[in-house]
Amino acid sequence: MNDHAKNDENKYTRPRPRNFMMRPDEQPPFAELMGMKITHMSPDRVTAELVVTEALTNRNHVLHGGAVMALADNLGGTAAVANLQPGTSTATIESKTNFFASIAVGDTAYAECTPLHRGRTTTVWQTRITRGDGRLAAIVTQTQIVLTKPGS
Repeated sequence: MNDHAKNDENKYTRPRPRNFMMRPDEQPPFAELMGMKITHMSPDRVTAELVVTEALTNRNHVLHGGAVMALADNLGGTAAVANLQPGTSTATIESKTNFFASIAVGDTAYAECTPLHRGRTTTVWQTRITRGDGRLAAIVTQTQIVLTKPGS
């Protein structure tokens, strides 16, 4: 393993404290590892792009369903954080995915996350994921719980 690979490995394997203060414009290391790029962020809408690389494919050489769900989960979490009150945090407590079309290597997955419900204790988000040709690839609906941060 070369030094660059060791540095990258350490970047993702070293212990990090929980970041209850993460802002919505800060993305977790997993988003970077996958190659997610946030393209718009507001309390009402978060969008992102993900170029489909070989590393993100399943045995059929299309974007792995887990990668689709991870993209949506990250956007839903980002959108939820953008709507939090001071002293609160969030976590995903439920997620449902419907798949409609595959996304091939070299194509880009475009994701748009919008709110379905913004309550005091939970928020619900829908993420639509489309391919480069505009065809709908998946819809993910997730529920985020609103938590009180330690010490608040």
